[in-house]
Amino acid sequence: MGLKDFRNKIRRNLVPEMKEQAPQYWEEDSYMIVVPMSEETNLMGQVRDRIAAVRGIDIIDFREPSGESPAMMKIRYNGETYPVAYVEEPFTLENLAVMKKQPLSQAEETAAQSAGKALKLMMNFHGDPQQCYHLHIKLCAAAVAEAAIVMDESAEKILSGRWVKMTAASEVEPSADSLFTVQGVSDGNEVWLHTHGLIRFGLRELEVLCSDNENAEHHFEIINALAKRMISGDEGDIAEGVYYLGLIGDEIPVVVTAVPWTEGLQEYSHGCMGGASDRENGHNSKTSLVFAYKGPQDQEKHILSKVTIYDEVWEDHAMFFISTRETQRMSRLARERFDYVRPFVGKPDCQVVLKLALKALNEEEGDMQVEHIWFELVGFEGNGFRARLTQNPYYIDYMHAGDEAVYTVEDITDWVIQTPESQYVPDNVYLLHK
Repeated sequence: MGLKDFRNKIRRNLVPEMKEQAPQYWEEDSYMIVVPMSEETNLMGQVRDRIAAVRGIDIIDFREPSGESPAMMKIRYNGETYPVAYVEEPFTLENLAVMKKQPLSQAEETAAQSAGKALKLMMNFHGDPQQCYHLHIKLCAAAVAEAAIVMDESAEKILSGRWVKMTAASEVEPSADSLFTVQGVSDGNEVWLHTHGLIRFGLRELEVLCSDNENAEHHFEIINALAKRMISGDEGDIAEGVYYLGLIGDEIPVVVTAVPWTEGLQEYSHGCMGGASDRENGHNSKTSLVFAYKGPQDQEKHILSKVTIYDEVWEDHAMFFISTRETQRMSRLARERFDYVRPFVGKPDCQVVLKLALKALNEEEGDMQVEHIWFELVGFEGNGFRARLTQNPYYIDYMHAGDEAVYTVEDITDWVIQTPESQYVPDNVYLLHK
């Protein structure tokens, strides 16, 4: 018996054999609970008409609720057909303090805590994850006149009613990291990280075992970056199932893969959090453990390393790549919500900075290079705005920090409003609606 076979035998003896189970119903389908801002006598009464009024949605089949069966409909949206169900249920909000949630206003929180009933709205996803999630948000916003919160049961998080309303009205889909959560379970030092919400998109949940308090934030970045890459789709990765997520420092690549938990547990000793004994009643369906590859040879031979191999080098700056799709999404949202910056221009103790996309000739490559550069917004002029460069460009040698010029909204790829109390970006400007 070889050393590798001996180690595998030891691991098999240490880890009780368990089989992957079928996902729970709230994992396979998307479950959202819409809690109204004010008590409505009949939450079910106008749902169908409100959904039918949403632009782009056609109801092609409908069945009234009967007994314990919910109302059922089939809707067509962007050329796809989706089954949707909804039902009114008693509601009690528990453990608000410990649940992952977006910032809530006092009115939203008070309404959610006093609500006695809510509307549960279920949907089966297929196709593009971000478009499906955006559609479910649109349905939630339409179904109830005004939502205090929406509980994304599948992702185990609470959404602000203000965010839901603004996202539903937007032409831009939500960011990839809106579609799931990363939770951490700790025994005081050891941390078990795992996602919720990915299975409904036809993906597998992700986990990192044997993290700790010192490095859990870094391991969160890895699992978060991998989940977003899986949602956005493969984009120039090394091989199928092998993801090049970014760099630590200037030369240490972060290359990861994910293997089913039934296989991945063989790499861990018995007794760690997230082990077999923790999976008897959950975390035992379509979930995978995240591992790293030290180099091409390890990848070729499928030699897995725990992501803790990066722990000693996190002191160097880590840069995780952003997909082209996410860059384009951010740009569209920044342009769509640009009017939110206007009240803050020239306001004492406030600053608005803009990221603009400028083209320049890359002489080494011989082609045009788009450089994304940060500017400070000075003021508005005609159909454009005046902005001051805050840094020296890399490719554009005739521009320097402090230079001013007039640009248009079409040049914008991102912006930040900085105030003494907070910082606002296109994704969280719902917070300005009190």
